[in-house]
Amino acid sequence: METLLRIEPGMIIWTLLTFGLLLYLLKKFAWKPLLGALESREERIRSDLVRTKHAREEAEKLAAERRGQLQAAELEARRIIDEARKTAENLQKEILRQADEKAQARITQALAEIRREKETAFAQLKAQVADFAIAAASRILREEVDSDRNRQLVDEFIARLPRN
Repeated sequence: METLLRIEPGMIIWTLLTFGLLLYLLKKFAWKPLLGALESREERIRSDLVRTKHAREEAEKLAAERRGQLQAAELEARRIIDEARKTAENLQKEILRQADEKAQARITQALAEIRREKETAFAQLKAQVADFAIAAASRILREEVDSDRNRQLVDEFIARLPRN
């Protein structure tokens, strides 16, 4: 054990020379390729980070555009729904107006028909009353009077009656 702890100048010189030679060989053949590989890797990582940053910015930009397009689509959908609602309301009003017009026209037509029927019935009634009056007067007077003259007298009488 003593031999390991003893200082020998020759061994120190050879150890320093070997260590120096090893350092020189490592520096010449190993350090440059290792440092080059590390620098290359560092540069690759740096460029990957830059590309990632650009990709993230582009993704955020696209997301913002999509949000804007979505909002625009929602506004357009609301506008279309509102327009459809207004169109439906206007259509409903138009249908109701047309139905009212048709109903009013039918009422007017029915009233005119009733008036015509009433006038026809009144004319028939007038003719029958005239015939009954003539028959009654003929029986009462027992004389045969001209039927045209009788009808004229009855028509004049009925024309003087008040109308209700």
